[in-house]
Amino acid sequence: MSILFSGRASGARANKIGAVRRFLMFFVHHFRQAIASLGELWRTPMASFLTILVLGLSLTLPATLHLLVKNAQQIGGGFAKAAEINLFIRDNATDQQIKSLVTILSADSQVASVTHISKAQAMAEFQEASGFGAALNYLTDNPLPDVLVVLPNNTDPAAARALMQQLSNERIVEFAKLDLEWLTRLEAVVRLLQQAVIAIGLLLISAVLFIVSNTIRLSIISKREEIEVMKLVGATDAFIQRPFLYTGFWYGILGGVLAFLVSEGLLWWLRGAISDITSLYQSDFQIQPMNLIEFSAVITLAVLLGVVGSYLAVRKHIRAIEPSGP
Repeated sequence: MSILFSGRASGARANKIGAVRRFLMFFVHHFRQAIASLGELWRTPMASFLTILVLGLSLTLPATLHLLVKNAQQIGGGFAKAAEINLFIRDNATDQQIKSLVTILSADSQVASVTHISKAQAMAEFQEASGFGAALNYLTDNPLPDVLVVLPNNTDPAAARALMQQLSNERIVEFAKLDLEWLTRLEAVVRLLQQAVIAIGLLLISAVLFIVSNTIRLSIISKREEIEVMKLVGATDAFIQRPFLYTGFWYGILGGVLAFLVSEGLLWWLRGAISDITSLYQSDFQIQPMNLIEFSAVITLAVLLGVVGSYLAVRKHIRAIEPSGP
């Protein structure tokens, strides 16, 4: 009986060791085929370089447009925070009425701050900025009104307009002004760019799939005799397809890195022009490069395109190759 139990225990250990060995050999075989496919790229440098170049440059355009859209949104958001509502006060309003309105607005939860610019302050600023200087002293009356500069808590254009309409109904307010038309145009341009990124991205993705698939197809055709021999000795389609799929994987990795480098180079090249524009609005905006999540998304997309393009080729052409008879 003890011999029987001992035999069963040793058999269980042997099965366990065999399962572990098969598990390890599975990864060893994949690693070997991945390295071998990378060496295949090295043996055909020109064809591999052209495929990687096309894949990388195809992803560069949507990646760069995405970065421009992201930075444009940040520019608009930064300027929106400086959006102010100017309330022009009626000439017949008294100082007490103006002070009361300032107190009311300061207590309003929709208002972040209120600044009163009196007629005298407005005239002094106008004299300094206009260049007329002493000529304005000959005016008998100050034509400029009192102004309340209101900074809303919610700087979203729609919310700011709603607050402006509400404040313009105040009894001593002549009219209110909110200069956000340029911001609305900027948002429209950003939405257009977002749609362009999607449309251009889909077109280029289709082109990349076709190019990678065609490159792998040519590689399969060049190795037709080798594939026939492998099938004669019992190799499965999955075993034969694996190196070609890893080739697509390497195309994706290298193409994604190329797309990242070119996109960052274009953004660096545009940095000076963007800084000149933002300086006109007295903004300290700093252009934002591709972050880790965006970089990972570019690499993942490139790898998916490479592997899917390879799979489309091997699924059709390797199955069609059969060993010829004697």
